[in-house]
Amino acid sequence: MPSLSTTQSRRQAIASLLRDNLVAQQAHLVDLLRKNGFEVTQSSVSRDLRDIGVAKVGDRYVMPRSGSESPSDMFAALAPFVQGMHVAGPNLTIIKTRVGSAQSVAQAIDSANWPEEVGTVAGDDTIFIATKDQKSQHILITHLQEVFGLLYSEHIEEPL
Repeated sequence: MPSLSTTQSRRQAIASLLRDNLVAQQAHLVDLLRKNGFEVTQSSVSRDLRDIGVAKVGDRYVMPRSGSESPSDMFAALAPFVQGMHVAGPNLTIIKTRVGSAQSVAQAIDSANWPEEVGTVAGDDTIFIATKDQKSQHILITHLQEVFGLLYSEHIEEPL
């Protein structure tokens, strides 16, 4: 069994490699770690990724948000995966993402703790966001436009 310091060193190396490289497959990460002097297997890397909370967003692995990372940094990292926004009624907003990205984007939205959001449901490339009413939906849409740089051109009726 590897020592705690070896595990910590390997996980720090994984974090650094994921920040500095586009890593789309675990096999590529295994190769990068081996080139950096770590004796690893795909299963040990898979365990490390799970334990440190790495997510696969679209076609790449991304590190989880750290305590020192601001929410704007988190949204900026996910913005390239968000493709559009639509309204489906007075309290349901839909976000379209690249395939495989919806779960990570929804988690970021949930983590923002916006009081206007009642909840999210994420599929593979679609997120449904419920708000309690149309006024809350307007505020939510403003948040989403700000954090993801989304342009929303469809008319939304003003609340009564």
